[in-house]
This record gives sequence, structure tokens and C-alpha cells, in this order.
Amino acid sequence: MPLRILIADDHSVVRRGLRAVLESHKDWRVCAEAANGTEAVELAKRFKPDVAVMDISMSELNGVEATRRIQKVSPKTEVLVLSMHESELLLRQVLEAGARGYILKDDGDQNLLSAVEAVHKHERYFSPKIRRAIEAGRVHLDLEDEDTTTRERLTPREREIIQLLAEGKSNKEAAALLDISVKTVETHRAHIMLKLDLHSITDLVHYAIRNQMIKQ
Repeated sequence: MPLRILIADDHSVVRRGLRAVLESHKDWRVCAEAANGTEAVELAKRFKPDVAVMDISMSELNGVEATRRIQKVSPKTEVLVLSMHESELLLRQVLEAGARGYILKDDGDQNLLSAVEAVHKHERYFSPKIRRAIEAGRVHLDLEDEDTTTRERLTPREREIIQLLAEGKSNKEAAALLDISVKTVETHRAHIMLKLDLHSITDLVHYAIRNQMIKQ
């Protein structure tokens, strides 16, 4: 059986490029493409791919939260995250969510095939630049900071609502996307503001940007 891969990125040109590289391997095929995090979870549940190659910055549901959900709906799917950011915080977040690998988009064309092959074998894979930072002690995966500790106290639903509100969705729009009531969104929003000691939607947007939950 060929290796079955799900691609998730909100830019169609990037998805086409990833498909071309991945399908250059004769035993691999892309079984589905997703344009946002929510769609990635739905397609993972439907197709049960061997590997999901996923951008970290996507609308509706970012790559961290999408990874967390994919691990629930398709536990055998290994996730490889693509990112523009050489970030210790993001690396910790994606590993905690269940991703197996993390590579930078800048060197993805050189490392993508090796990364997919490694995570399919249930092995960790990081971009060479990330690996060198870990080996040199510049990245410490067991470190915690205030933002990470706070983030981990948030529920998955609260993290989803933070992203949607920070992207400019109204309470009503967020409720429709999450299939919950407007009152439930309002309750979660109040809890979020209290937990994070935020006082306005602007503060919430800044928090989401700082934690790479949305694009700046």
C-alpha cells in the first residue's frame, strides 16, 4: 500500500508545491488537501492518512490545535508541522499537542521527504537548524514560561474561541463555526479574559499573536 498523506495549508500554491514534492516519491500519494485547520481535522477523520503535513498558521483552527484534534480522531496519523518560525515556544507546543516532527519552510524542499519518512517510522524529525539549536543548548524543550503555563491551563474549546475572536469573528460567527450557542461563547470569552487577565479584545489579539495562534 502507498503511503497516504494529508496536506494542510491555507495557500493553494503551497499545497500544490508540497504535493509535487511528496508525490515525486513513487510509493507516496496525497489523499486529501485542507485549506484550514478545521478542514484538516475533518479530512483526517475521513481518510485516516498515515502522515499529515500541516502548516502551523491556519485560519479557524491553527496547526497546534488541529494536531491535538487529529490525534483524537485518527490516532495512527503522524503529524509533521511546517513553520516559518524557529521558535522554542512553538516547538514545545506542537510536541505537546502530539506532532512527531517540526521543520522550517525555508528548508522544507531539502528536508521534507526525509521528515515524512522519519515520522512515518514514528521517529522525531526536526530541521537541521532546530537540531543544532537543541544540541547547542539554545533550545530547551523542558523549559516553561508564563505564557506556556497559562496556555496549558486553557481548555481546547477556550483556545479555539481565542483564535476565532482574535481573527475578528463575532460571538455569533464563532458560535456557528463551533456549533455551540452564542451564550456558551460569551461564557467562555468571560472565563478566558479572567484567566488571562485581559481587559479588551485588543489584549486578546495581542495574546493570540504572541503565542502564534494567529498570523500577525
